[in-house]
Amino acid sequence: MVQKTFRVSAVIVWLSSLSLGVLTTVPKIAEKHPNGFEAITSALITTSFTLFVWYFNIYSLPKFTKEHSSTGFSYPLLFRSIAIGMVLMFLMVGAQKLAIPSLDFGPVVLMFEVRGIMINLIFYMLLHLLYQTHRNQQVILELERSKADNLGAQYELLKQQVNPHFLFNSLSTLKSMVELEDKNSVDFILKLSDFYRFTLENRKLDLISLSEEIEILDAYMYLLKARFEEGIELEYRIPEDVYRTWIPPFTLQLLVENCIKHNVVSLDKPLHIAIYEENGLLVVENPLQLKKNPEHSTEVGLDNINRRYFHLLNEKVQIENDQEYFRVKLPLIHENRNH
Repeated sequence: MVQKTFRVSAVIVWLSSLSLGVLTTVPKIAEKHPNGFEAITSALITTSFTLFVWYFNIYSLPKFTKEHSSTGFSYPLLFRSIAIGMVLMFLMVGAQKLAIPSLDFGPVVLMFEVRGIMINLIFYMLLHLLYQTHRNQQVILELERSKADNLGAQYELLKQQVNPHFLFNSLSTLKSMVELEDKNSVDFILKLSDFYRFTLENRKLDLISLSEEIEILDAYMYLLKARFEEGIELEYRIPEDVYRTWIPPFTLQLLVENCIKHNVVSLDKPLHIAIYEENGLLVVENPLQLKKNPEHSTEVGLDNINRRYFHLLNEKVQIENDQEYFRVKLPLIHENRNH
């Protein structure tokens, strides 16, 4: 992240300097016999000196403060500014003495030196406060940027988990079909190739429409049918308007995989999976007919879906198990958040 350069508005610098210069003329003007020329030179000295203090500290502060970052306060810069200011003020009052010979040099130079020290102290403290506020804002922005980058990286990792997980299961299915000398093995390979072409086109998206997700699931069901035939059934009970909502890619496919992984799928005991809308949630439901020896879990499916929804909506999916049916309820997303 590019750090913004510390700046103080020129309007503030000049307006504060001129205002302070004008204020110093008030005591002179209030005298019984005011000296207009002396008041003007006094205002010019104060204004010029204040401008010097502003710009000297503005250009020196970042360098000195960086060297004293543990405290954030640079005493060397302050002392150097005061020392240079005292010399400058002495020269400026000396010039005023040349212009106004009647000027009582001793008391006047003492007054201006004290004024210069006060201006240095006050404006350095003000500038230091502005600079520290600027640095704090930069740190906060950097932390927010890092947090966003970290969340983005985590989410990208979640998306990248999906394809390897699906490939692992698809190859396991293909292996079983080849071992059984299934005549549909070639068609399975062709459909698998088409399916991966589709996934490559959508891999960078955070969300796709539910209608597109259903297309993915239908393609996946074709691959499953090649293996299980009538041993698995999928039913949709989704209102037309819900098809226009959004969903993380491959969510439904992962949930169907999860059903197959843990439940018996056979011609004698078909697995019936239903997908429907209920109370603003998309529900994926299957009867519990658990395997005695379930497949080894890669612990990607449900956890991946849950974390992706939490990243996108700050919500978790709902999981219900009433000993007869297993349900996963997904929040409906009505806004495209790919950007």
